[in-house]
Amino acid sequence: MKKIIALLLALVMVLAMAACAPSNQGETTKAPEGTDGTTQGSQGGSDLKVSVFWYDESDAYLSTVRSALNAELDKLGVQHDDQFAGNNQSTQTDQIRTAVTGGSNLLVVNVVTSGSPDVAEEILKIAGDIPVIFFNRAIGTEGKDVPVLEAHSNACFIGTDAPEAGHLQGQMIGNYLKEHYDEVDVNGDGVISYALFKGDESNIEAIYRTQYAVEDANKVLAEAGKKPLQYFDPNSASGYQVDLNGQWSAQAAKDYMDTNFITYNEAAGNMIELVICNNDGMAQGAIASLQAQNYNLPGKHVVPVFGVDAIDAAIQLIADGAMTGTVKQDAEGMAAAIAGTVASLKEGKTPVEALAAQKDDRFSVATDCTSKLYVAYAPYTGE
Repeated sequence: MKKIIALLLALVMVLAMAACAPSNQGETTKAPEGTDGTTQGSQGGSDLKVSVFWYDESDAYLSTVRSALNAELDKLGVQHDDQFAGNNQSTQTDQIRTAVTGGSNLLVVNVVTSGSPDVAEEILKIAGDIPVIFFNRAIGTEGKDVPVLEAHSNACFIGTDAPEAGHLQGQMIGNYLKEHYDEVDVNGDGVISYALFKGDESNIEAIYRTQYAVEDANKVLAEAGKKPLQYFDPNSASGYQVDLNGQWSAQAAKDYMDTNFITYNEAAGNMIELVICNNDGMAQGAIASLQAQNYNLPGKHVVPVFGVDAIDAAIQLIADGAMTGTVKQDAEGMAAAIAGTVASLKEGKTPVEALAAQKDDRFSVATDCTSKLYVAYAPYTGE
């Protein structure tokens, strides 16, 4: 009898200890770093599993978007992960297919092949009924994205009005030259010689920035009675130099400028007098090359350099007097727009309803399609 009583007492103690043990239910946990270019984000109480696909990990502007977006998604308490395609569309398509198979139920896609409705259609086919938020990199040029979005009620796009950055940059350049023409015209021939660095041959943002930066600057110059800009290399058919890897890189611009300086320089009387860049990364590379030639340094002649994005490094270069201006592409605004849309989708709204629910002065639904939300650009000169 004593043995039975002892066993019963032991059982009661075990049950009591189990009842008093702390529970992990409801805690937010941090998932470990994954493989194949994937990092896991925070996991909360939501059953929403968000996979975010980035065309490349090295883009400076998108790095800022990513940090802000991860913080926003953490606040929402949803599972999320980042996947990097290394600027390879096949890699990204495979990543999306794997994510869908693995249970992701919301896809946020920074597509590699910008401006291609066919690529967008393929991604949407893989997604099936899963909502897809395309962002930053356009899925079609000249309105060809609209039929894709209108044909898929589970899809939307969050980005910028592509021509706007080119227009703002061109106006900024024209207005600056109108005020500083003689000091910029190093050889005094009455014409401003420029170099232009394009990020990606097929990217719609790059196409419009390349076009309107020059066109709009020339409009301002014409109104001021000045001659139009002249590309520094008379033998060039394109009027720009492009990053052949499509990565908008500082290194590509620096390498081009270093080579340009061999033939086109102040001593030869054909100096490059203005530098226009599709993004701030390329502007950084151009400035590094200029500084190596003793330009754009304190007390030295400054060749005006203009970029796009207003990343922290560019803002500092402008403050230092080494860079003249940029166009702000609101990274935090982009992240907030995406996260706000995710939150609305989590509540059961459709993508169109989710975009319409974004109440922020920085955002506006596109006039040509209610499935597109634009984050506004703004000029930045440090003033």
